[in-house]
Amino acid sequence: MVESFGFGPGTVQIADDGAVAQVLHPDGRDVLQYAAPRAWGKGFLITDRGSHRFDHPALVRWRSTGLDLLYQLGGLELRVGRRFGEHWTETYELRNPTGAPVEVGSLAISTPYRDVYRSSRESLTGAVHAHIWTGGADAWAWAVPMDGSGPGLGLQLKEGELWAYSVESREPDSSSNTRGHLYLHITDHARAPHAMGGQPQITLAPGASYRWTWQLGWYDDLSAFHADRGPRLVADRLAAEVGGTIEVRGHGPVTAQEPGLKYVDADGARVALLFHEPLRVIAERRVRFVLDHQRRPELPDSRQYAFVPYDVDSGLTVLADGWRDWSDGRERIGMALLLQEVRDQGWGDRRELDEALAGYERFVHDYLVDDDGTVHEDSENRDHIRLYNFPWFARFLLGQGDREGAARVLNRYYELGGDHFLAFDLGPLLTELGLHEHLVRHARTFLQYGDELPPHEVNYEQSMVAPLLELLVAAYRIAPEEIDGAELSRRLPWLTAFAADQPDVRLRHVPIRHWDGYWFGRLRLWGDVFPHYWSVLSAAVYDAWPRELVTEQQAAWLDAAAAAILRANLVNFAPDGTATCAFVYPSCVNGQPAHVADPLANDQDWALVYALRSNDRRC
Repeated sequence: MVESFGFGPGTVQIADDGAVAQVLHPDGRDVLQYAAPRAWGKGFLITDRGSHRFDHPALVRWRSTGLDLLYQLGGLELRVGRRFGEHWTETYELRNPTGAPVEVGSLAISTPYRDVYRSSRESLTGAVHAHIWTGGADAWAWAVPMDGSGPGLGLQLKEGELWAYSVESREPDSSSNTRGHLYLHITDHARAPHAMGGQPQITLAPGASYRWTWQLGWYDDLSAFHADRGPRLVADRLAAEVGGTIEVRGHGPVTAQEPGLKYVDADGARVALLFHEPLRVIAERRVRFVLDHQRRPELPDSRQYAFVPYDVDSGLTVLADGWRDWSDGRERIGMALLLQEVRDQGWGDRRELDEALAGYERFVHDYLVDDDGTVHEDSENRDHIRLYNFPWFARFLLGQGDREGAARVLNRYYELGGDHFLAFDLGPLLTELGLHEHLVRHARTFLQYGDELPPHEVNYEQSMVAPLLELLVAAYRIAPEEIDGAELSRRLPWLTAFAADQPDVRLRHVPIRHWDGYWFGRLRLWGDVFPHYWSVLSAAVYDAWPRELVTEQQAAWLDAAAAAILRANLVNFAPDGTATCAFVYPSCVNGQPAHVADPLANDQDWALVYALRSNDRRC
């Protein structure tokens, strides 16, 4: 049996066990991914007197406007009320009817948003991005169609506090094409007491209860949602250099003399700020560490100049052993590009940088780039061609003054089918090298694809949409008569929808990516990575966006979002020059405690490369 209830212009369907089976958006898409054991409203409880999952209730009472449920959890009771109408309201109350106090270590409710990627078209027309903020009494969630259209589904806390979210059902067989099932927690102290600035301990005295209520509604956009809920704490910005001041309405001015995150709590709510050192200090220190620790001087040939991952815990470089995301090729070239950017700024030791780059260039020619421009995976794998690698090595060769070599690499990219692939940095590179025919042809090819983009290493992701827009912007600038600006404007919401504006420096304007900890890190954790260094691709698009295609207000938003992304990524660089390739943000993933920086320094230096390239030193 399934019961349907009207919910504003949408519909909610309830299964016979009282859980939410489907939420139909006004455009007809299902906002949820349904799996009976993880249906909306089911969850788990961890206490000092036993742990329980709750699924089938002991009691369901149907009403004309909703239903009430009772779950028996050992000696505790969880009562749930759901009511529908213009808004959808849920109240949860955990009660202790026993004669002894109970410590609640975790209580989680499944909110399984349809954040999945079957194809670009199915994503854009049938899925949502779920943006979560568990900032205590100011907690909220925003589920927006992946094409950026309205309305979005906003969840706001009306009573109680939420302090964490976790992820379940992330497995290798689902790979990178589903985000997993998201759970909202009143606390996750039992599993990850440190997460999100600290998790509270909740004690239920005999006869006492803990109650929270959230309300959901449809809103035209995120601004309308915030206007309805009224944030308790509002920071004028989320990052500043050490010694600077950030104004937090509802708390007052905040400053710090040491770099790092600073959590600010007031009125039951929390914001997360970053105070960082100047970009030059961060970049020079990072280059020093790379030169001292992230090469392999024990090797006898030019491979000793290659850059490799480094395990911060052990102090050892990492051997790939067939895992290509740890190899001496591919994304590791970001370290070489960082050296070039620092050199070109006139920073660091010019002689040392030149020697390191000359050695790396020998390695590139010896092992990675053939005379015909073919780029190989790494020094051990020459049997697989990965198109992503080509523009990166073209950029390096160009930075070394080898324009012919750079052009040869890009020409080879197109010989191998690059017209149908969205590698990074193509628009700027093709423009700089004068390869306009490639640029315009490539852009027109992808305009013809519409919303049916060919799958890449993930079926659909931010790092497909950002390179697409970067390519279209560059083509529009050199051939506006062939590239319609309206086609750019139609696709911009595809990119902006990947992020929201949570009051945490790791999250604000930072696009969702949720697999990079597994592929690039040592911990091999799935789950949301915030910030991930490829979020800077969005910043590059926002920086380059033709201002004649947006209003003054939209242009200001693009500037603010680009700056926020670039500054957010500075959080991944430590004062000793070490770094992390992936900060896995949720409190737990598949029960594994997270909210943790992976100990591998691997690919994150791209964030500094893009910060140094940015138009006006946003950092």
